[in-house]
Amino acid sequence: MGSAASALLAEIDAETPATRRVLERVPDDRLAWRPHQKSMSIAQLAQHVAAIPGNAARMVAMDGFDVATAPADYKPCESRDALLASFDASIAALRGALTGLDDGSAQAPWQLRFGDRVLFTWPRLGVVRTMGLNHWYHHRGELVVYLRLLDVPVPVVYGRSADENPFARSAQMTQ
Repeated sequence: MGSAASALLAEIDAETPATRRVLERVPDDRLAWRPHQKSMSIAQLAQHVAAIPGNAARMVAMDGFDVATAPADYKPCESRDALLASFDASIAALRGALTGLDDGSAQAPWQLRFGDRVLFTWPRLGVVRTMGLNHWYHHRGELVVYLRLLDVPVPVVYGRSADENPFARSAQMTQ
């Protein structure tokens, strides 16, 4: 495994617990809820968040992708337990894909196409970074907003949330 892939693995290891905490809060009794008719349901968005690392793993194995052939629908999760199992498999797939990547393959060109039109050509790890991890964080943030709108306590992602303060306990212990 190359050093660039090692850096992404370290980031994935740091981000996975925060994403799991968010997914653990998805309410089983509100899976069909959506904040707007044009929005995904919380079950669709949560499943998308759970699946993005696995999708990035599939991108690592390819030399490109044609978005013209991609399905436009997002499958919903069936339950929180199924969602978390999907997430665990997705993370394992991405870790496996990156672990097997040498620096030459990591820097190899990867193309995003729409039919015959090339939208961009980036190094494979650039695709994992942008279309994988950055995309993952964006949708995790959306899911946090869904939780807030449903009045579900928002877990800590970075630092603290309005519902949880991980520093409160340590501050109380020092008094």
